[in-house]
Amino acid sequence: VCTQQELLPCKSLPETFLFQLLGLSIATLSTVTHYGLRFTLISNVSLDSNSYRVIHHTAFYFGICLSMTLILAALLSSAATVRESQCLTAMGFFCFALAFFGLIPAACWRYTHSTEVEDSMMDVYDFVYEEVRRSTSSFRRHELTAIHEAFLCCGKHSPFGDTTNIEHKTCPPGQVHDEGQDCLQEIQDFLKKHMDFVFSLLGI
Repeated sequence: VCTQQELLPCKSLPETFLFQLLGLSIATLSTVTHYGLRFTLISNVSLDSNSYRVIHHTAFYFGICLSMTLILAALLSSAATVRESQCLTAMGFFCFALAFFGLIPAACWRYTHSTEVEDSMMDVYDFVYEEVRRSTSSFRRHELTAIHEAFLCCGKHSPFGDTTNIEHKTCPPGQVHDEGQDCLQEIQDFLKKHMDFVFSLLGI
């Protein structure tokens, strides 16, 4: 129970708990993004010349660093509130400042490279699809099948209607190409929803 003198410190403790919860949420989202099946499939298939793998790893480490900074700032703020320490308060504000200024280049990159992640993921799919169409490599066919099963899609819809039998060999069982979801569109929709969620959380 808070006394009159302890009222202000006690009222500020829930706010630091919210920052800890936000930090844990960002860490969880970063881990899901890095180790999620769809993201890891694309990362493993991508070539060194494709920028996706670099973006994939950079986003994970940035998210983990940001979440740890927020959690540390919240812990320092809690300790400063309880002990009424100006030094701990200054350290807490410094950590919050680091998190804030770390978000500025991330936000700038988001708006200057708004389609880079999307384009790199679709380039990976295009590469694997064309490799399977040009050759009989069972390894590439296995990769394409795994992508189709992960994204629940089926090949690419050609505007000319000249489809091949690739879809019949690599699509999930029971899914016909003409009725299936275009993989490029599915990747685009999936990534848009994910990125909207990520930047909504970072905006908070």
